[in-house]
Amino acid sequence: MRVDRAVIALTGRLVVTGDVPDDLRGQPMLMAANHIGNLDPLVLIAACRHRRIAPRFVATGGLFDTPVLGSIMRAGRHVRADRGKATAAEALDKVVAALADDANPVLVYPEGRITLEPNMWPERGKTGVARMALAAGTKVIPVSQWGAHEAMCYGMVRVESARDLWVLFSSWLRAIARRPTMRVHFGAPVDLSDLSADRVGDAARARDRIMRAITEGLVRLRVDEPDAPLHQDRTRPVSDKRSPWLAR
Repeated sequence: MRVDRAVIALTGRLVVTGDVPDDLRGQPMLMAANHIGNLDPLVLIAACRHRRIAPRFVATGGLFDTPVLGSIMRAGRHVRADRGKATAAEALDKVVAALADDANPVLVYPEGRITLEPNMWPERGKTGVARMALAAGTKVIPVSQWGAHEAMCYGMVRVESARDLWVLFSSWLRAIARRPTMRVHFGAPVDLSDLSADRVGDAARARDRIMRAITEGLVRLRVDEPDAPLHQDRTRPVSDKRSPWLAR
């Protein structure tokens, strides 16, 4: 986290708003954030450090198999979640167990990927985070972020060569010269108390509440960019599906 703080300070300006209620600290807690870029996990770690929180990420299995980074992920007790429907239940069980074993919160991306929504609003998202919260009976803190997409380009889906790495690294170097403002907002806990892990449809209802809360926080962070982002990344692919969470 100290190294991360230095990297983010070098990259640009970090602005953190909102907080986690004192009565939730030291208790099992999920944090759900929108995903906007390759560097935003580092931004979230720095923002959590500002709020005296040491988050553990639910991350794709490939990161745990990477030399050096994999060792760091395992040492930090981050949670491995291999992609695919066959492992979805296993990932849910791992998160519930992680919440029971450690007081530090688990941070999850409900969208499951960097958003491909045309204007970078949150995508529909999956019900995984909602199922985790309902199964564990834990609170969910919505975390909204904006600006990290300016610090590193999307690049390519899979890094396969040194040239692919250079595309990402060179975009970060250009960001250092621009020094973008990276904003993170911690919202109020999402109320899921009337929902149950055993009732059909409640996971989708919980997902909807979580995604709306993240979007509401994001509206506050990008008041100067309510439509398309000012920073355009030509390497980022775009979906034809619009965010369902904005008030139309």
